[in-house]
Amino acid sequence: MDQNKTSLLLVDGMALLFRSFYATAVTGQFMINSKGVPTNAIHGFVKHFATAVDKFKPTHTAVCWDMGSKTFRTEMFGHYKANRPEAPVELLPQFDLVKEVVEALDVPNIGLSGYEADDCIGTIARTAMEVDSVSILTGDKDILQLIDDRVSVILLQKGYGNYLVHNRETLYAEKGIWPEQMIDLKAFMGDPSDNYPGVRGIGEKTAIKLLQEHGNVEGVLANLHLLTKSQRAKIEADLEMLHMSRQLAEIKCDVPVECKIDEALFRVDREKVLAKFTEVELRGLHRLFENDTMYA
Repeated sequence: MDQNKTSLLLVDGMALLFRSFYATAVTGQFMINSKGVPTNAIHGFVKHFATAVDKFKPTHTAVCWDMGSKTFRTEMFGHYKANRPEAPVELLPQFDLVKEVVEALDVPNIGLSGYEADDCIGTIARTAMEVDSVSILTGDKDILQLIDDRVSVILLQKGYGNYLVHNRETLYAEKGIWPEQMIDLKAFMGDPSDNYPGVRGIGEKTAIKLLQEHGNVEGVLANLHLLTKSQRAKIEADLEMLHMSRQLAEIKCDVPVECKIDEALFRVDREKVLAKFTEVELRGLHRLFENDTMYA
């Protein structure tokens, strides 16, 4: 990487935390400390964060969080994410504690009630013009819609240090559509994990073909007469849900949050971090921060 170039790593906090929790919870390894607080999700979060920072070497970092389950999307569509179970009891105390750990790393915690972490990430990615490039660390493919000429997405793969990095060209090579068409793709095929249906009977393959031929939802609707009788019937039957699904799928990039770039400069205070690790009883993590370039 060019030493003079600046880069901002935006971390999808919940994606890392949940992934870390379930990786160990399945075997009952909750890493309960002497205060009776589980720390397994925090431990994994820090490991994912430190590994990514070491590999991608951003000059600036920030972590974005969901702030509760009620958002403008749940107001718009009551079933949105209604299929999600309550967070496991062992994870609950780790939500606030992980933010304290992030704070000890001198990394900004960013979140806004009524919006998802994705919306905060999208807004900052679009507005942080003081840096040369932005990369987003997540396990959530919804974020792929944010890719542009200066924004790339780092998708976590199984284990630590394994990533699939997407820019405009690599996404097109894999999917056959551009990042901005990802919203329209979800409008047609819906999203079972977020609990909205899209157009019933239209799957990914058909949706991609329609978008390759007609560009976006509006283009498809303008050319319904060119579609097969079956495709046309399905879309006409679910027209309202098609538009609703598109609204739910689109990440808002104009929410009232900001990331002060000077505060996001990544420089770790060694003593402060190690003191926090000791307090929370996060064992074995100090060695992840032995790279001298991380320190102030």
